[in-house]
Amino acid sequence: MSNSDPLLSEFLTKEELAGELRRNVRTLDRWHSLGIGPPRTRIGRTVLYRRASVQKWLVAQEQTCRLSRSETCQQIQ
Repeated sequence: MSNSDPLLSEFLTKEELAGELRRNVRTLDRWHSLGIGPPRTRIGRTVLYRRASVQKWLVAQEQTCRLSRSETCQQIQ
């Protein structure tokens, strides 16, 4: 971040992130209460999400394969 960048340029508001993910703001709140959403920061009443943390969370959501109860990843490959 250079000296001319705004201090919060690395962050998204709840509304901005909901728009990016094409989800409702209430979904982000529900994910947070369930402990399954991206990490967030509060400044007063404002909820902010660091872009890098959201990207890391998205990568962690990737699934390499879908399994039925009797299959393993090795059987599918």
